[in-house]
Amino acid sequence: MRSIETTTPATPMAGPHGYTLPLSPSGGSAMVTPPPWHFSGDVIMVDYRVDPAAAARFLPPELEPGPDPGEAAAIFAEWQWCSESGAELADPARCRFAEFLILISCRYRGRHLARCPYAWVDSPVPLMRGWIQGMPKQFGTVHQIRPVAVGRAGPRLAGGGRFGGVLSVDGRRTAEATVTLDGRIDRPPPLHTVPLVHTRLFPSWVPSEAPLNRLVVSEVTDIEFSDIWAGSADLRLLDVPDADLAGLAPVEVGRGYVFSYAETLHHGRPLTDDDR
Repeated sequence: MRSIETTTPATPMAGPHGYTLPLSPSGGSAMVTPPPWHFSGDVIMVDYRVDPAAAARFLPPELEPGPDPGEAAAIFAEWQWCSESGAELADPARCRFAEFLILISCRYRGRHLARCPYAWVDSPVPLMRGWIQGMPKQFGTVHQIRPVAVGRAGPRLAGGGRFGGVLSVDGRRTAEATVTLDGRIDRPPPLHTVPLVHTRLFPSWVPSEAPLNRLVVSEVTDIEFSDIWAGSADLRLLDVPDADLAGLAPVEVGRGYVFSYAETLHHGRPLTDDDR
């Protein structure tokens, strides 16, 4: 979607350190820099419905199905990101990644939230950053069609524009979607506007330790949407890697959307009664 609010020390620590491994004398070798993290991306999203019983099996006991049980969404996104310094933007290989994720609707004490049971990314930094947040990220290959402003080698953000995304996992084509635009809409898709609730899970390694298992939500600011285009959609899960994911295959496909989106992710916090 985690109480991880950590800042770079004002004075050097004794010995190697860092926000994440690997530790080094300066702390600059860490794979992930401390938040806040800024994201800007291009999104292809499809609303769909799953079997409500299958969706409910992905919810921990503290959560219950959303106001519309079986409501789900599939999202393809190509992102650029940077930390507060913006230094990553000087390295396109580091600051860009692609992602595919599934969302299912849920509630916590009456508050509408979304749960991400599966996500795939194509780069190690967002994978590790996702695990810090509690997002269940895995490696995959993600591609999507981008809009063009000139020429014929791509769709325009206009009626009739046709956009698509593909996810491959371990060389197997796992998910694909297409959206054919028919007009702009005034408000974002429902599951792109509710907070995400994740599980920060770290198994115990030392026998005397208890594993970390905590529901968290994210503190997010500076949310921006571009114009949002919508249209008819198709979504398929194909050669899925496990039977649980197969249970989230579409039983009905709704509308599709194409838009740009931005946010700043600051840290997480435990899910509490304040989230009612």
